[in-house]
Amino acid sequence: MAPRREFRSNLNSTKVSKKNTKNWYENYLEWGKLSSLFTDPRKLFLFGRLFIILEIILNILIIERIPYTEIDWKAYMQEVEGFLNGTLDYSKLKGDTGPLVYPAGFVYIFSILYFITEHGTKIKIAQYFFAVLYIVLLILVFRIYTKTKKVPPYVLIIMCCTSYRVHSIFILRLFNDPVAMVLLFASLNAFLDDQWYLGSIFYSMSVSVKMNILLFAPALLIAYICNLGIFKTIIHLLICALIQLVLGLPFLLNNPFAYIKGAFNLGRIFEFKWTVNWRFLPEHIFVHSYFHVSLLVLHILTLIYCASTWIKYMKSYAKLKYMEKSLQPQLKKKEKVDMSTMSQLFIFPMFAANFIGVTFSRSLHYQFYIWYYHTLPYIAWCTDYKTVIKLTILGIIELCWNTYPSTVFSSISLHICHLMLLFGFMKHKSKTEKGK
Repeated sequence: MAPRREFRSNLNSTKVSKKNTKNWYENYLEWGKLSSLFTDPRKLFLFGRLFIILEIILNILIIERIPYTEIDWKAYMQEVEGFLNGTLDYSKLKGDTGPLVYPAGFVYIFSILYFITEHGTKIKIAQYFFAVLYIVLLILVFRIYTKTKKVPPYVLIIMCCTSYRVHSIFILRLFNDPVAMVLLFASLNAFLDDQWYLGSIFYSMSVSVKMNILLFAPALLIAYICNLGIFKTIIHLLICALIQLVLGLPFLLNNPFAYIKGAFNLGRIFEFKWTVNWRFLPEHIFVHSYFHVSLLVLHILTLIYCASTWIKYMKSYAKLKYMEKSLQPQLKKKEKVDMSTMSQLFIFPMFAANFIGVTFSRSLHYQFYIWYYHTLPYIAWCTDYKTVIKLTILGIIELCWNTYPSTVFSSISLHICHLMLLFGFMKHKSKTEKGK
């Protein structure tokens, strides 16, 4: 007598389950396939999910067990308190560290934090807010790395496990730089998803928190022109300008000169005692205007040198995006063309433009590390250096940023690493162009 249908069905499902388990063992317990989980950029999303969970736990432990250190938070609260009390003259908004030097977006965001933290007194609430920001930032960064498939997964381990300074910037110091960078990475993700208007809004909002985001602007302008054309580029630039105008309007109506000078002061002189990158210079050279102009000239010349390559990349990116849109309707519903690696053509110019700006910066303070920390692995893997050299460069950069106070040796080492990466990706790209 034949077994009943239900019994046969259970037997079949058991066999299928055993077969799937066997296949899993065969796929992942072989050394070659197991090692690919660490080395194959296509497997990066697995590590990304794992490290998001680990980072949530780690951030809670840091907040609960490591004492908070006051640096700028109290001054931030004093600055926005003046605004909340009705002061719209930017020259009169001040804190213990001096006058307010950030655009209007900073004022609004930290005004919200002022209320949430009961006038800035509930520090742990602020810390957990910044912990959430950190997790959001990691999700946005991992999403970019997953799309580009450029960097091996084990680099995420290095990115998360060696970021003592970055954790400190977020949840132990509560600087405004993380807020700006979260908005910046949100804009990059929107651009990659072809949401150009949303990306422009996020980008302009990030600039309204801190001006360092303008370091990405040269590459973004090229991206606009190559992907959208001149007319739409003008529209997006107007959108960015309009957001800045609307956010700054209350202060512009009261005292426009004070707002522009305070929020967008490009000539501000930094204090020598806080510099991370120019410690080896005498102070009188560090503050000299000729030195600042020389750095600006080098910055501009390097951008000009790279511009032609970036234009080629962005044009190729635009063509591939068009092909992707053209091919997809011709495929069946369940079929999909994976062309996500073309994101490299968009991301590299953006990261490179920012890195060039950091390299020729007039001064880098410790909280500025967040400006480019999460882009460094990508930059390193855009060079032809051997893996051990790439990892060594990243390790030395981390040591330089964790040396407090900075020394002649640490600042020189930081410049050597920056120049090696700069030379490395410029040389690599010139080789690629010659090959073509």
